[in-house]
Amino acid sequence: MDALKMFFRDQARIVWKEAWEAARLIGENPELGYQEYFAVETLTQLLKSHGFEVEQSVAGLETAFIARFSGYKPGPRLAFLAEYDALPGIGHGCGHNLIGAASVGAAITLSKSLELPGEIWVVGSPAEETSGGKVILVNKGAFQGVDAALMFHPGSQNVTSISSLALDALEFVFIGRPAHAVAAAYYGVNALDALIDFYNKINQLKDNLPHDAYINGIITEGGISPNVIPERAVARFYLRARQRKVLNTLRKQVIRCAQDAAAQVSAKVTWSMFENSYDEMQTNRTLAGIFEDNLRELGVRNISPPQYAMGSVDMGNVSRLIPAIHPYLTLGGGMNIPHTRDFAQACLSATGERLLLLAIQALALTGWDILSVPKLLSRAKRELKSRVPAK
Repeated sequence: MDALKMFFRDQARIVWKEAWEAARLIGENPELGYQEYFAVETLTQLLKSHGFEVEQSVAGLETAFIARFSGYKPGPRLAFLAEYDALPGIGHGCGHNLIGAASVGAAITLSKSLELPGEIWVVGSPAEETSGGKVILVNKGAFQGVDAALMFHPGSQNVTSISSLALDALEFVFIGRPAHAVAAAYYGVNALDALIDFYNKINQLKDNLPHDAYINGIITEGGISPNVIPERAVARFYLRARQRKVLNTLRKQVIRCAQDAAAQVSAKVTWSMFENSYDEMQTNRTLAGIFEDNLRELGVRNISPPQYAMGSVDMGNVSRLIPAIHPYLTLGGGMNIPHTRDFAQACLSATGERLLLLAIQALALTGWDILSVPKLLSRAKRELKSRVPAK
């Protein structure tokens, strides 16, 4: 490790204490998506105290922000992404209190060097657990001019390169005609019958799904009284696939099933997206390699090969736009299950505090490599251009 990297490693230890206090406060005061006012205040006040200029309510989202720090000579624009929303009834069972604090800590660490080129951003992205704030930020141009994006996530192992599932969230509304269920059954059009037929067609479709494609759904409305033929029935489905192009085909098949089921009973059906669509995470291998090299320089030896995550992340939409990574680092012994209270508690323990330091250091060192070695960023951009297919 060269002298400047040792400076960042040691500077991260100084910043760590403030970052941990922020992580602890956010962890002890969990807020749901788009309600993360305390978390945003905590993180932005810390950034302001270190000379960052903060823009709030970005892209029309009250709890989104961009904090900027300009370097001392021309260079790339690097974004660290902060998450800070919690899970209902659980708290920070996905460790977003650590994610937000780590990105803030890494950005502050880099800002301490008078050799800093380019510009550092911290992009505060709300509601990852619900509708995906990053999707809105991407769609509204918040990443315009950003050259690369970094974040980390606590998990069960050290993994520098992940792939996730693309996701579409579809709601289907079947409309029939109400009538007395006995005296005028011949007059009614049963929306629930159409929906149940649709559900059965989906179950048949599941038997022939492509590899790594999934459909999961629930019925949210099915009528108001057993004595009235249901006029309205509603179902919600998550469709997932390893690739966006496969998911687009699957979505068309599901919609066709709904239309056929409605036609069988002379009902009508409409569909809409009830959440933002997530693209698959396409980890930039160049940046992931840099992150892995820095982990090894920090003494981490147990690093797993690339993994296919079975969930969906809104960082996927960012990764189609600019070179991006979403590595996982081991929380404690790696035995805590995400989205549980035990995981949330571990993120507030000494285990979480130690992980935060490693995350700050690894992110900062990787950020420095990207900012200071132009050929690495050029390689990452060439890789992005060659890998990302058209939607």
